[in-house]
Amino acid sequence: MHSFAYLYERFPSFVQTFVYREASEMIAQGMNPLLVSIRPPEDHPTLAAEFEAPVLYLPDSGEIRSEIDTLRKQRRLPRKTHKLLPEARAEKDSTRLFEAAWLGPRLLELGIRHVHAHFGGMAARTAWWLRELHGITYSFTGHANDIFCPTDFPVSNSDLAKAATFVVTETDFAKNWMEEHHPSARGRVFRIYNGIDSRFPEKPPGLSPKKILSVGRYVEKKGFPDLIRACQILRDRGLVFSCSIIGEGPMHRELESLVRELDLEGFVEIAGPRSQNAVRSALAEADLFVLACVPDQEGGSDNLPTVIMEAMMCGTPVVSTTLAGIPEMIASGRTGLLTQPGNPGALADALAQLLQNPTTAQTLADAGRRFALENFAVISTTRHLKHLLVSRAGVQAPPEALRIDPGLPAAPARRRWWDRILGTQERSSNP
Repeated sequence: MHSFAYLYERFPSFVQTFVYREASEMIAQGMNPLLVSIRPPEDHPTLAAEFEAPVLYLPDSGEIRSEIDTLRKQRRLPRKTHKLLPEARAEKDSTRLFEAAWLGPRLLELGIRHVHAHFGGMAARTAWWLRELHGITYSFTGHANDIFCPTDFPVSNSDLAKAATFVVTETDFAKNWMEEHHPSARGRVFRIYNGIDSRFPEKPPGLSPKKILSVGRYVEKKGFPDLIRACQILRDRGLVFSCSIIGEGPMHRELESLVRELDLEGFVEIAGPRSQNAVRSALAEADLFVLACVPDQEGGSDNLPTVIMEAMMCGTPVVSTTLAGIPEMIASGRTGLLTQPGNPGALADALAQLLQNPTTAQTLADAGRRFALENFAVISTTRHLKHLLVSRAGVQAPPEALRIDPGLPAAPARRRWWDRILGTQERSSNP
């Protein structure tokens, strides 16, 4: 029996390791979620994430619309869906309604009464329609731009927050931001850090910091131009180092051009994408990790970059900026170093401090690893979400989940209430 469903826009995804890591751990903790993806994965085979659990992929939007339109002509849709379709089909983002119309009966047939989406985007908007059409409740985890940046969709960020049973954010910064901007959600927003496993290889002690690494999408908010300019300052000071920037994205050529413009070939490499195993190895082999996060022109930013946690878990000293939730990971001077966003000179000073003081670098790295182990272990972060699903959303914990975690309530009252709702839905299925 599936206890609830995860609903994703695209699963699995190379750039969202924390998402499938959580799903894998939720399965390991006995909750047996149904994994549902609106779109198929699009990662290159060399980058594709390995995930053994089955995933329900929705048909493409044209096929879904055709099937739902046929059911409406045959008067085989629930009354509310039947009435809403003519008016809503021409609206922007109406595909989300059709997805919910297709998916809802299948979830109800499987006994699923709650879905949890990652990101306040496409999947969350489909979940909103699942609630409207079928009474299936939802929650979602907001990450960064998906909650910080407003949209012009008919189902707004405010609508998502208001109707959600609860909302998860990655940081206290984001939790406070959500409650300030969406007062209707106050008391229903919970901070759960992204979880990482502890199987990252540790760095051998006693290495002098010379190999600098950065990893992320080649987009504005990652601050890679600032890092490249900081490397120019380091080179001009006569420091010996190399810097590799792993990733992919729309700024690839722009970054390569900047490296050439500043005559940094041989110092800075725009390395392109790498598999997760290759990234893990690079994190462990690097002497220094840096992520120079900045706000982008639209006001978006990173919130709690998972790759920083991963570097800390490897025992690699970390330099980043004071943006958003990053200070919740890095206490500057204790578990890493932080500079103000958009300041290549200050970034160069922080990098130079660790390049020239390997003992300081090692002290920060050791403290960072201890902090990561204590706060970001995926077994603990997933357990927190699991308890919210049961206590706040009335998800029925399977017997195996109760055996693994005897403190998990079974929520039988919620199940009886949903059985009554389901009976009502079935009685109204022939308008």
